[in-house]
Order: sequence, then C-alpha cells, then structure tokens
Amino acid sequence: MAGFDFSQARTFEFLPVDRVRFPSLDLAYAALRAGGDAPAALNAANEVAVAAFLAGRIGFLGIARLAREVLDRHRTVAVHTLDDVLESDRAARRLAEEMVTTVVLS
Repeated sequence: MAGFDFSQARTFEFLPVDRVRFPSLDLAYAALRAGGDAPAALNAANEVAVAAFLAGRIGFLGIARLAREVLDRHRTVAVHTLDDVLESDRAARRLAEEMVTTVVLS
C-alpha cells in the first residue's frame, strides 16, 4: 500500500475533535493536567484495555471506560526516577487486569 503523497494535497482542513467519539483524548489531557505518574498509569491501562479488546474480553467501548476507571482510581504521585514510572505502570496494569475480570466493560 502506497503512502499518502502530501505534495499532491492542495488544502488541509482541521476540524475540532469530536470528544464524544474520541473520549480518550480527554483522558490524555486529564492525565497531563494531573502530572506526575498519571500519564504512565493511563498508558498502562490503555495497553491492558486494548489487549483485552483484541482478545475478545471487553467490547471496543470498554477500552476508554477501563482507562478512565483506572485513571480515576489512580493516586498520582511525583516522578523522580524511572523506577517511579515503572512502579506506576505495574500498579495500573494490575488494577486494569483486575477490572477486566470483575467489571462488565462493553
């Protein structure tokens, strides 16, 4: 499959994002506002959610729901070392995996 040739495009139109159709964008902004390890926790939750969706364990809309739930339950802490980020990642993954098995996410 050939890539898009940007040199052939005469104009580009950028529209506001439909936040209803793309709820994960607001989650990303929320994680950035929270700061600290919140973006790492959101990323970990999203990766678990996508894997669960691909495995047929949750529905497509469950991806954003699971990520939101993990971010809502996450207690943000400052990041000083790589170990801080890795621990946040592990904790968020554990919570997300637990939620996949105990919460209905369609």
